[in-house]
Amino acid sequence: MTYFSHAPLNGNISPADFLVKNELGTFFGTTEAVFNDVWQKLTDPSGNSSLYISMEIGADLDVYNPLRRHLADRGILSSSAPELQRHLKKTHQGPVKIPNYGGGLGVLAGDTLKSFADLRLPVVAISLLYRHGYFSQYVDSELGQLSRSTVWSPEQTPTLYLLKDPHNPAIPLEIEVPFYTEDNQPALALAHLWMKTELSSTLDYFVPELLLDFSVTGNTKVIQETARQLYNASSSLTKALQRRLLGAGILPAVNALGITSRTIHLNEQHGVVVVIQLISEELQQILRHNNIEEASNEQIQEAARRISKKIVYTIHTPVTAGHDRFDKKLYAGISRKSCRRILDVLAVDADNPAAYNFTNFAMRVNRTANSVSRIHRDVTRRQFPAFAHKISAITNGVHHLTWISEKRAALFDSIAALDNWRKDPGVFTGIETLLKDHSFRSSFAKTWKRDSAQLFAYVNAMLKEHRNGMTRTWINPPNYLSSILSDHNLLSPEVFTIGFARRFSTYKRADLIFSNIDMLCDILLDRQRPVTFLFAGKAHPADEPGKKVIKHILSYQAELFEKSNGLANLIFIPNYDMNIAKMLVSGVHVWLNSPKRPLEASGTSGMKAAMNGVPNISIMDGWWVEGYNEGRTGWKFGKEEDIVSASLSESKESLFYEEDSASFYALLPDVLDAFYNSFDSLFLDKSLQNLLLNIPLFNTHRMAGEYADRYDLALAGDHQEKMNYFAKLYSSDNFSISIE
Repeated sequence: MTYFSHAPLNGNISPADFLVKNELGTFFGTTEAVFNDVWQKLTDPSGNSSLYISMEIGADLDVYNPLRRHLADRGILSSSAPELQRHLKKTHQGPVKIPNYGGGLGVLAGDTLKSFADLRLPVVAISLLYRHGYFSQYVDSELGQLSRSTVWSPEQTPTLYLLKDPHNPAIPLEIEVPFYTEDNQPALALAHLWMKTELSSTLDYFVPELLLDFSVTGNTKVIQETARQLYNASSSLTKALQRRLLGAGILPAVNALGITSRTIHLNEQHGVVVVIQLISEELQQILRHNNIEEASNEQIQEAARRISKKIVYTIHTPVTAGHDRFDKKLYAGISRKSCRRILDVLAVDADNPAAYNFTNFAMRVNRTANSVSRIHRDVTRRQFPAFAHKISAITNGVHHLTWISEKRAALFDSIAALDNWRKDPGVFTGIETLLKDHSFRSSFAKTWKRDSAQLFAYVNAMLKEHRNGMTRTWINPPNYLSSILSDHNLLSPEVFTIGFARRFSTYKRADLIFSNIDMLCDILLDRQRPVTFLFAGKAHPADEPGKKVIKHILSYQAELFEKSNGLANLIFIPNYDMNIAKMLVSGVHVWLNSPKRPLEASGTSGMKAAMNGVPNISIMDGWWVEGYNEGRTGWKFGKEEDIVSASLSESKESLFYEEDSASFYALLPDVLDAFYNSFDSLFLDKSLQNLLLNIPLFNTHRMAGEYADRYDLALAGDHQEKMNYFAKLYSSDNFSISIE
C-alpha cells in the first residue's frame, strides 16, 4: 500500500500524508507511523538491527526515485500549503545527482540498501558526505582523462536532510570524533550528520543512510580537505585519515541517535577502524583499567575474538591495490599508542612487516566473511588461507527496479505471467513458456529497439555538442566521429552495438579487443557487417596506468574507422554515471567484459545488462562463471585454466592480451552472424533466457535474503518466510572452482 492512494489529485493534500516533524528535523515523503516504525527498530534495546558501513554509496535520483514517481503518477506536482510546496518543488525540480560514489562498490551499496528498504529490514547505513563528491571527468582526444572536483549542494537535494540537535532544534546535530596526535594527545574532529531516506518502492519503509559531514567550522584545514572528495589520494596520509574519519565516526554517530544495532557489516575494510574502538572498550573491561598498551597479545586476541561476534565482512577484490596498507611510521602520526598496540597484534602484514594490513585485520576480526562471487570466494581462500574456513560466497546482485529500463518495465507490467515482478524478481523463474510466445518475443524486441533508439539519440546529441563546442573550448573532442559526422549522418541504433563501461584499471583490460586492429577490421570487412563500440568509465585520478588505457582507446578510433572503411565506430562517453549506465545496459546489443581472470571479483555491470535481457560476451570470471548457463545467456571467450598463483599477478606481461584477444576474434564472427542473420531466433533466445535464468538470481533482493541470515536478525514469522524465500532463489555458496 502506498501513502498517496487516498490523496486527491488537485494539490489539496494533507501534510500528514507527506511530512514528519520531530526532534531530528522535518522529513518529506513518509508518514509519522512509518518513521516511528523504522526508528523503533533501530533503537530497540535488543539491538535487533544492523549497521552497514561503506566508503561510498551510489544513489542518484535520476535512475531511481520512488517518491517522485508516486507523486507524478498521481498528479501531485504542487500544493497550496507553503511547506508542502517547498518540498514538492525540491522533489520535482531539485538536483538529481548525489556524487558520493566512484564505481561498482558504491552502486552495489546503493542497490543493496534499496532492497533492504523494499524488504523492510532493520538496517542503517553510514558513510561520509563528500562536498566535492567524486571527480567529474573531461576527456581530451590528445590529453586523455582530465579531472575536476564535483561541487554539489546537499542542502538542495531531495530525500537528503541535515539532522537537528534534539536539545536545540535551531542548530545541526554535531558529533565529536576522537583523534590523537603523534604525541598521544587527544584531539577532536567535528561532524554534522546528514540522513538520506532510502525509501522503499511502495513508500512504506525506508533505510536511513547517515552521511558524516566534516566540512564544519572548527575542524582543522587538514580534516576538512581530507573529507572533501571521495578517495582523496593526494597522499598516503590523506588516504589513511579519510579511512579513520569514517571508522572513528561510526560509534559517535549511532550513540548520538540512540541506535543499538548489535551487528556491523563492513562493506569492504575501509571503516574497520570502528573495530579498534570496540576492541579498546572490550580491553578496558578485561584489564579493569584504561592503559590498553599494557595488554598482552593473548588479551588483545581474546578481546578481538569477543568483538568479532559483532562483525560481518564483505571483501570485494583480490587485487592488491584494493587492500589498504599503511606504513607504521605514518600511522603513528594519526593514532595513539593503544591503537597501534592493537594493530601490532591484529594487522600484521607478513609481506611487509613495516606496514599495517587492514584487509588482514578485517579478515581476522569478523564472525563471517564473504566474497562477491563463487570464483572470488575460492581466490580469496587462497589469498587468506588462515581464514579460509570462514570465507564463503554471497554473489552480488543488482536492484532490479533501478536497472530494468522504464520501457521494459512497462512491458513486464502488461504481462499477466509477470504479475508482482516488481516486488518479487523470482517470478521470472516461471516464464519458460512465455519465452516461446510469438507476441511476447515481438513486443520485447520492439521495446529493446526503443531503448536502443533512446541511447543513440543521447550519443548523437553528445557528438553534435562536442562538434559545436570545438570552437568554444580548448578541449579537443574525445571522439573522432565528432569531426567527420554531420547532423544528417548519424550513428544508427540498428547497427550491432557492443557496450563496455566500468572503472579503467589495467587488469580490466578495456583495450583488449583492440589488440590487433587489422584482424578485427578484417573480420568486419569479410562479412561487411558494421559494429559500434560504446565505451565509458573513469580511471582513478592517481591511477596513471588506468588513464593510459583511456588514451589507448581514444587513439584507436581513427584507425578503426579508416581500416574498416567506416564499418567500425568506437565512441567514448565521458563522465560515466548511473544515468549513462542505465541507458547503456538497456540500449546496447551485447555487454562486454574482458578482465584478466581471476581478478574480476564480480562485475555487476554485466548483471544490469542481463536484467534487461542483454546477452553478455565475457571472460569467464566473476559472476559470469555463474550466469553463463552453458551459453544460453551469452558468449564466453578467453583462458579458463585453473587458478594458480601466477594468475593473480597484475604485471603487464601476465595480462594475456595476445591469447585472450585472439579468442575474442575467433568468437566475433559467430556473434555477428547471430545478430544479423538470426536475431529473431538464436540471438533473441539468448536474450530472453537472461530473464528466466539470471534475473531471479542476480538481484539484491536475493542477496538481502542471504545477508539477513548473516545478520542473525529476529524477524516475525511471515517476514522470515519472505526472506527465506529470496535466499533460496539461489545458493551462492554451493560449489567450488578448481584451484591448484
